Amino acid sequence: MNTTTKIGIWMDYSTAHIMEFSERPHEIKTIESNFASRLKSKEKERGERHLHAVARQCKADYFKKIASTILNYDKVLLFGPTHAKSELFNMLAEDHRFFKIKTYLKEAGTMTLNQRNKFIHDHFASPLYK
Repeated sequence: MNTTTKIGIWMDYSTAHIMEFSERPHEIKTIESNFASRLKSKEKERGERHLHAVARQCKADYFKKIASTILNYDKVLLFGPTHAKSELFNMLAEDHRFFKIKTYLKEAGTMTLNQRNKFIHDHFASPLYK
């Protein structure tokens, strides 16, 4: 029997908390953007244009890491407080590898681990998303 695999990803522009949906949901991975670590004083001195290029590259790398995790699942819930989830969703929509993966977007604020787990459970347990 083929079971669908489901994950929820709470994300903003700096961190993505990835949690599997199961009897006891748990966080399986945390992915962080490397923008803050690349922001060194020498890079700041190179100018605003350079900072924007670094920010774009870091965001693209961050989204690629999240996308590579998503490839292993059938259903994905993207939620969080910023537009990062929408940007990731748009990137995934342009890539043919993600066409068969059901992706849902929901707005959510800052949450604790237990709140994120409950949010994912409530979403996937709902008859609308089975």
